[in-house]
Amino acid sequence: MNEPVKPLAPGRREATVEVHRPTPLAPMPSVPVVPVQPGTIPAVTSIVLPDGRVVTGYALEPAKAEPVAAKPPVSRAAVNIALGGIGFGAVCGGLFLLTAFVTALTALITQLVTLAAVIFGGWVAVQVFSASGHRGVNTFHIRKAVFKRNHFHG
Repeated sequence: MNEPVKPLAPGRREATVEVHRPTPLAPMPSVPVVPVQPGTIPAVTSIVLPDGRVVTGYALEPAKAEPVAAKPPVSRAAVNIALGGIGFGAVCGGLFLLTAFVTALTALITQLVTLAAVIFGGWVAVQVFSASGHRGVNTFHIRKAVFKRNHFHG
């Protein structure tokens, strides 16, 4: 089987190839074997194959599906109660969100009014405390101010 190695061109390699040949199996003896079963075991089915082998197994009965029990009908009152509960939950959730929105809006308005009061108060303080250096159109003195019938006369 070994052949002499031929020289190859420089830079080329030859791949090594192995050949495997399958070995045939010896034929099985065609002696039928029939098992003897005791009376308490269920019946066994045996099949003789063409090559003489015997395949033995228990016969299986096809599985039968359990009959489906009929569902009791659902009353319309139960359906209405369930849908009413779902609707009530949705309304409560919506009212909760509305309340939270109104609360947040009130807090925002309160903060904006407070910010405006602080800015206006700071502007008034700057006007009052910077009035000592010069007399301008916007300058006024708190001590000289007179309130008559809830009106400011400066």
